[in-house]
Amino acid sequence: MNDLAGQAGLVLKNVGLNRELLARLEDLRASRQRLVAAQDDERRRIERNLHDGAQQHLVALKIKLGLAEAVAEPASKVRGMLTQLKADADEALTTMRELARGIYPPLLASDGLPAALRAQARRIAVPVELELADVPRQPRELEGAIYFCCLEALQNLSKHAEASRVNLRLWSEGRTLAFEVADNGKGFDLNGTTDRHGIENMRDRLEALGGTLTIKSTPGQGTTIAGTIPMTAPGPS
Repeated sequence: MNDLAGQAGLVLKNVGLNRELLARLEDLRASRQRLVAAQDDERRRIERNLHDGAQQHLVALKIKLGLAEAVAEPASKVRGMLTQLKADADEALTTMRELARGIYPPLLASDGLPAALRAQARRIAVPVELELADVPRQPRELEGAIYFCCLEALQNLSKHAEASRVNLRLWSEGRTLAFEVADNGKGFDLNGTTDRHGIENMRDRLEALGGTLTIKSTPGQGTTIAGTIPMTAPGPS
């Protein structure tokens, strides 16, 4: 009886420890979800400030320079300087818009993942083959997680992979949303890579929302980055 009582006590203690551990894991996951949501909120705030502030000032400056150019003497040095200044303002405006889209693209908020990924693929120097299913809208932190994972993968392959083509897929399976970015570049050794910051960012984003990240790469045989994330009921972004 003493032995049975001791064993039973140990089992109950282990059950209690398991419950405590599961509770702490759930708290950790909730904390990571709040962190991801806060980061996305901050991205959206910065994007709005850039759009409503700096971009509008540059637009106004470009218009004023155009008006000054129009009234300047055609053959004067001032006319040429104003023309160059207007071109500089236009270039700065383009750079600002690209920066704002990278922080949190308005297209992602308004039209969803397929539209935002399609627009981003057009900016990559490597030809991108798209297979984007018509997936249901999801909360903005979920859509943001997949978008920025795909963006990180596309930017990395554009810089390092030396690929001639890339395939970007987005689809849903039951209650799971999945993506894959695969290239035919030079690949890399997963155990030997020192540039793990981008990979950890992708993994943290997905795991904070209950998702997973898988990376397959072999030197000389390209790289495939894939992820899955549980969908929630359709809701506003």
